[in-house]
Amino acid sequence: MRSFLFPLLLLLALTSAAQQVDPYHYSSRKYMEAKRFAVSSAHPLASGAGAQIMREGGNAVDAAIAVQLALAVVYPQAGNLGGGGFMVARMADGRSVTIDYREKAPGRSHRDMYLDSAGNPVTARSLEGHLAAGVPGTVAGLVASQAYGRLPLSKLIAPAIVLAEKGFAITEQEAHGLNRLRDMFIRLNTQPNAFVKDTPWKTGDTLIQQDLANTLRRIAKKGGKGFYSGETARLVAAEMRRGGGIITETDMAAYKAVVRQPLEFMFRGYTVITMPLPSSGGIGLQQMLGMVEDFPLEKTGFHSPEAVQRMIEAERRAYADRAEYLGDPDFVKVPVAQLTDKKYLQERIADYVAGKPSPSKSIKAGGPFESTETTHLSVVDAEGNAVSVTTTLNGSYGSKVVVGGAGFLLNNEMDDFSVKPGAPNLYGLIGTEANAIAPGKRMLSCMTPTIVLKNGKPYMVTGTPGGSTIITSLFQTLVNDIVFGMDAKSNVNAPKFHHQWWPEDVRIEKEFPAATKAALEKMGYPVKVGSPWSRTELIRIVDGKIEAVGDWRGDDSVAGE
Repeated sequence: MRSFLFPLLLLLALTSAAQQVDPYHYSSRKYMEAKRFAVSSAHPLASGAGAQIMREGGNAVDAAIAVQLALAVVYPQAGNLGGGGFMVARMADGRSVTIDYREKAPGRSHRDMYLDSAGNPVTARSLEGHLAAGVPGTVAGLVASQAYGRLPLSKLIAPAIVLAEKGFAITEQEAHGLNRLRDMFIRLNTQPNAFVKDTPWKTGDTLIQQDLANTLRRIAKKGGKGFYSGETARLVAAEMRRGGGIITETDMAAYKAVVRQPLEFMFRGYTVITMPLPSSGGIGLQQMLGMVEDFPLEKTGFHSPEAVQRMIEAERRAYADRAEYLGDPDFVKVPVAQLTDKKYLQERIADYVAGKPSPSKSIKAGGPFESTETTHLSVVDAEGNAVSVTTTLNGSYGSKVVVGGAGFLLNNEMDDFSVKPGAPNLYGLIGTEANAIAPGKRMLSCMTPTIVLKNGKPYMVTGTPGGSTIITSLFQTLVNDIVFGMDAKSNVNAPKFHHQWWPEDVRIEKEFPAATKAALEKMGYPVKVGSPWSRTELIRIVDGKIEAVGDWRGDDSVAGE
C-alpha cells in the first residue's frame, strides 16, 4: 500500500509547489513587517518556499527544512546537499534545541594527508577536487530536524524538486559565479554537469538540474536512506574512485547527525542561545560579549574609535583561545566552562590599553586550564517557534566537484581542520592539535546560528555566512541592537569590522566611517579595506510585530505574512 500511495502523495505535493512558485519572475524583498510568520534567507525562491510551507500548516522547523532544500537548488554556491550545518531552535513550549550536522573526515583520512614529502601544506589538496571533501551531513540534519516539525518530508522537498526539474531564472550574482569558475568546473569534474554550458551564463538564464531532481526524489521517498545508502551513496563512491577521493559507501552509511546541548548565556539581561562545539562561534561569541559587557560602549557611541577598539581587542583574544583549545568535543576535551567563565574573561581583557593595540605576538591563548562560502536562514512562525540555521560548503561552490549522476556539489570542508598545526587555512585561521585531522572527526566551524530571548520569548533570530568573519559579525549584530539600540534594518546594513588575532590586520568594509578608520590607524592598527563579507539574516520580534531583514550585500530576501 505504501509503495502505491507514495507516488500519489508526492505528485500532489509537487502540484501544490508548482502552483505556488514562479521561478522565472521574482525579485528580492529586503524588509517586511509581518504579523504571523517570516523567513529571511539568501534567495527569494527559498524564502518563498519556506513561507508557503507555513501557509500550508507547517511550523518554523518545517519551513527551515524546505528553505534548506530549496537553497540546495537555487543557491549552489552555498546551499547544499553535499555540505553540512547547524540548527538552533527555540520551540514555543520552551525547549531549546541544537542539531549538529557538520561534515566528518572520511575513514581513510589521516592527519598528514595534505602535506608534501617535506611536511609542508599543499593548499590545493584541501581546497579543490575530490580529496577536499568531508562526508556530507546536511541530509541527516534535515531528517533529524523533522522530529520538531509536523509535515512529511515529501511535502517539504516538493518545492526543491520543482525548481531542480523545471529550472529557474538565475540572478546576476549567480551568473557571475558560474562564469568565474567555469574552468574549474571543467577541470575538476569527471563527468559533464549542469553548471557548464557552451556560452557564458547571463542574468535570467534558466538553470535546470535533472540529476539533482532525481536525487531529491530518492530522499523524498526514502528519507536519509535515500541519500546515505542505495543509488546516491553508490554514485558518491563512484565519483570518489574516478577523481581520487576517499569517501566510501561505508562512510556515507555511518554518518549520523547529533542533537547537542545548546550553549546558553546572559548578556545585559538577554538570553543568548547559540551553537556549542564543534562550532567555535558560540564560545567565541560568549567570550567577546563577556569582554565588553561591563565596558560603557554606549557612552562612547556606535562605531566610535573607543568602542571599536575595545571590540577589536575582545575579538583578538577570543580568536587566540580558539586557535589553541577548540575542536570536536567527541575527540578532544575542551575547557568550555573555564573559557567562558566571567572572571576569566575579565582577566583576559584586563591588559587592554585604550588607544594602543595589543600586538598579537604578545597575546597567547589563556590558561593553562586543568582537565566564504556559507548561507544562513532565520524563521519564526505564528506559534512562537524560532529557528536559526547556518549551512555551508566552505568555499564558494565547495570543492567544485559535482557528483556524477547525482547533481550536487561536494564540500571542501577538510580545509577547516588544522591541515598542519600552526598553518593558516582558507580564511587565515590557525589551529593546533585540538583540530587535527582524524577519521570520523568533525572539523571546527565558525558557523554561529543564534537566537536571543527577551523576557523568555524569542526577540532576535539571526546568523550570517562569512567564514572566519561569522563570529565577529554576530558579535556586532548583538551589540548594535542590545547596546546601541539600533533598528533592525540599520543593524543588518551597518558596515562591519573584523579582527581574528592573526594576521594583525583589522579588516573593514568600504562603507566603514573614514574618521574611525583614521583614528585606528593613528593608534597603530593596520587597517585593510575589503569587499563586503557579511550577509546577515535577521528577524526581530518587538511587541508582537515581526521584522524580517535581508542583507543588501546579496540576493537575500524575506517572505511572510
